[in-house]
Amino acid sequence: MEREAILYEKLPGGKVRCNICQWHCLINPGKSGVCRMYINRDGTLYSMNYAEVSSLAIDPIEKKPLFHFFPGTNAFSLGTWGCNFHCQNCQNWEISCVDIPDTSQRLLPGKEIELAKKYNCAGIAWTYNEPSIWFEYTLDSARLAKENGLYTAYITNGYITPEALDTIGPYLDAWRVDVKGFNDGFYHQLTKIPHWRGILDMAKRAKDKWDMHIEVVTNVVPTMNDDEKQLSGIASWIRDNLGELTPWHVTRFYPMRNLSHLMPTPISTLEIAYQIGKKAGLKFVYLGNVPGHEYENTICYSCGKLVVQRVGYNTEVLGLDKSRCKFCGSELNFRTKSR
Repeated sequence: MEREAILYEKLPGGKVRCNICQWHCLINPGKSGVCRMYINRDGTLYSMNYAEVSSLAIDPIEKKPLFHFFPGTNAFSLGTWGCNFHCQNCQNWEISCVDIPDTSQRLLPGKEIELAKKYNCAGIAWTYNEPSIWFEYTLDSARLAKENGLYTAYITNGYITPEALDTIGPYLDAWRVDVKGFNDGFYHQLTKIPHWRGILDMAKRAKDKWDMHIEVVTNVVPTMNDDEKQLSGIASWIRDNLGELTPWHVTRFYPMRNLSHLMPTPISTLEIAYQIGKKAGLKFVYLGNVPGHEYENTICYSCGKLVVQRVGYNTEVLGLDKSRCKFCGSELNFRTKSR
């Protein structure tokens, strides 16, 4: 389903420049951009995937993973086709590395909200592939979600432009962003993008300008981004720019797609990453893809009490008073109410 894009420039010769993500694709007539979801038709840029859904589920919000955002609730979760990254380890390559198939299902924003409410979801998460390449649809949906009292979350690679972020910013509650590594060589090798530091800028902008709840994920890939320099760089950047209470999820890599020759991340490596994060001053570092590990739980950094217990996606809130520890009153940076 096609809709005219809302953030692009018309240029001489019928060319257009897309301003939704940081590729800023210059697109000739009849051609599409890096994500393959925006096409230039006679000098007008169109989104080809408006309301085209590849995946849909009712997920625990912890699956995103978002641990300090409406814990224990379900999110109506959906994704589309394509991506503006080409990650070598993509676990959802069947939807992100393909064009829109004839079997795609269509779900208009109003119906999306209706279903979220029907199935008692507390909010909506655009996930599974990069939501910004679905920009017009997620914008329309987010506006409707806020009108209907639902929270909203982008599960994103963070490669959005400031213009796009500021357009959807008033309607997003959470920005769950991947910071995949911390040097140019790694990011280019893994994702093929030329400039990755803009991801950091947009995460900070989402927090500072739009008061979104931020959580950061790093999938730790053996031999690629598991070195102390990169991990400590990420942890220190989170502390200095997003704050020491920002959750950092270090997650276990499993062999996938073009990296199927690598071994799964040793749990000991993730535990080292945990210690690196704590040494940097982060109060909440979590291990992911290791169900049952003690570092899935939220422990109050002040009194040491168990505040939220997690086993996989089963969550029990034990000691939370809004955003604070109910035992000692310390601020724990939980979001339990939409903006």
